[in-house]
Amino acid sequence: MYDYQGKVVWVTGSSRGIGEACIKKFASCHASVVIHFHKERKRALEVQKLIEEEYHVPTLLVQGDISKEEDVKRMVNEVISHFKRIDVLVNNAAISRDSYIAEKTRSEFLEVLDVNLIGTFLMTKYVAEHMISNESGNIIFIASTNGIDTNNVWSLDYDASKAGILSIMRNFSLQYAPTLRVNSVAPGWVDTESVLEMNPDIYQVEKEKCLLKRFALPEEIASVVCFVASSEASYINNSIIRVDGGIV
Repeated sequence: MYDYQGKVVWVTGSSRGIGEACIKKFASCHASVVIHFHKERKRALEVQKLIEEEYHVPTLLVQGDISKEEDVKRMVNEVISHFKRIDVLVNNAAISRDSYIAEKTRSEFLEVLDVNLIGTFLMTKYVAEHMISNESGNIIFIASTNGIDTNNVWSLDYDASKAGILSIMRNFSLQYAPTLRVNSVAPGWVDTESVLEMNPDIYQVEKEKCLLKRFALPEEIASVVCFVASSEASYINNSIIRVDGGIV
C-alpha cells in the first residue's frame, strides 16, 4: 500500500463512480481528502461519513460547478484555507449527453465541452498555481480510450472532450516540468452505475470486444490512479496509461 500520510488529495466528481473509488483509495492510504460534488450533496455526505468512519483521515467537502471559473476559484480558496496545500489533483468530474449525431444539439455539445474540457482546464490552472508555490505536486487527468481510438457515434462530444483532455495534459506537463508530474489515466468501459443501466445487448457486445471479457471495476481504475500519483511512479510523466482490459 502507498503511504500518503500528510498529503492532501482532491478528486473532482468524487461522490460516485470512478471518483468515489479514487477518493476512498487515497483515504485508505492515509491521505487527507477533498471530496467534491456539484449537485449530489446527500451522496457526497455519505462518502465523507464512510471515509471518516472507516479510514479516520481528515476530510473536506466542497461543492461547485467546475465549468464556472468563480466556483473553481472559490473551491481552491476553501481547500487552501482548510488544508494549506494540495498535493494531488485528480481531474475526474465529467458528464455525457449521449445521443446520435442527427439528434445532438449545439447546447448539449457545448455543455459537455464546458464541464469535461474547460472545467478540467480551470481546475488544473488554479490548483497548479499552489502546487508550484510548494514546489511539488501531481496532477492526473481521467481521460478515456474514447479520446484515443474507441469511439462511439452517440458520444462524439464526449469523445472530443476526452481527446482534448489528452492534448491539454501534454501542454500542462510541458508548462510545469520538472516541478510537477502531469499524467492521464485512460479507462475503457467501467462498471459504474450509469454503465450498468445501459441496454443489456449493447453491454454484451462491448464486453466481447475486451480481451478480458468484462468491464473494469471502479476500484481497478482507482488503484492505477493511486499508483501514478505515488512516489513509486516518480519517473512517469506526460504519459497516457490505458486501463481497458485489452480492447480490440
